Amino acid sequence: MGRVALNGVASLTLGFILLPLIFVTWLAFFAQEIPSFPPEGYSLKWFGEIAGNRNFTTGFFTSLQVGVAATLLGLALGVPASLMLARRSFKGSGALNQLLLLPLVVPGVVMGTSIYVFQIEAEIATELPILGSIGGLVAGHTLVVIPWVIRLVTASLDGLDRSAEEAAQSLGADQLTTFFRVTLPSIRPGVVAAALFGFVMSFGNLEMSLFLVGPGRITLPIAILQYLEWKIDPTVAAVSVLQILLIGTAMLITDRYVKLSRVV
Repeated sequence: MGRVALNGVASLTLGFILLPLIFVTWLAFFAQEIPSFPPEGYSLKWFGEIAGNRNFTTGFFTSLQVGVAATLLGLALGVPASLMLARRSFKGSGALNQLLLLPLVVPGVVMGTSIYVFQIEAEIATELPILGSIGGLVAGHTLVVIPWVIRLVTASLDGLDRSAEEAAQSLGADQLTTFFRVTLPSIRPGVVAAALFGFVMSFGNLEMSLFLVGPGRITLPIAILQYLEWKIDPTVAAVSVLQILLIGTAMLITDRYVKLSRVV
C-alpha cells in the first residue's frame, strides 16, 4: 500500500508539473482566434503566423545569439572558477562560492535593475556605448549562466577520482596538459549539462532583458510579452511549443551522448 501511495503521489505531482505544457500545446492547435473551450476545431495556421511576425523572428535570432555567446563566456569563466573552488583550500572560499551562486536566488528584477545602473555608471566613466548594446546584454546574461556552470562542474569535480590526474602528472604531463587530456574528458557530463542549462536560462530570460535591451533590439521573451499586450490568440502558444521542442530536442540529443542523469 505504501508503494502504491508513493507512486500515486509521484504521478499526481508529475501531472501537475506537465499540465501547463499540455494546455499550451493543445491551445496552439485551436482554430478560433479567441481561445475558448471546447475548441471549435483545430488548425496549423498559427505556426505560419510566426514566420510572418518580424518581432518573433528577430527576437528568436537575438535570443539565440545572446544565449550562445553568454554560454560560451560563462563556461570560459565558470570552469576555471570551479577548478579553483574544488581543488584549492583558501580563506574565504566558502564566501566566494556563495557569491558566485548568488544570481540563482536574487530576483531577476533586482539583478536587471542593478546591472542597468552599473552599465549607466560604466558608460559615463568610460564613454563607451555599453547600455543597450549586444555586449551589455551578453554580459548580463553571463551572470545567469555562471552559477549553473559553478554548480554542475563543481559537482562533477567533487566526484572525480584524482588518481588518473596524479598518474598523468607523474609521467611528465604539466597541469595544462593534464586538464585537457584527463580532467576535462572526465567532467564532460558536467560541462555539457552546465552549457545546456545555462543556455536555456539565458534564452528564456525576461526580467533582466527588459532592462538591458536597446532601441530596435528585442529578444523572444520580450516579443511574446509585447504581443500579449495587444492580442490574445494561439500564436503565442505556437511560439511556446516551438521553444519547448527546441529545448526538448537539445536535451534529448545531449543526453544521448552525455548522460545528464549523472550530474543533474
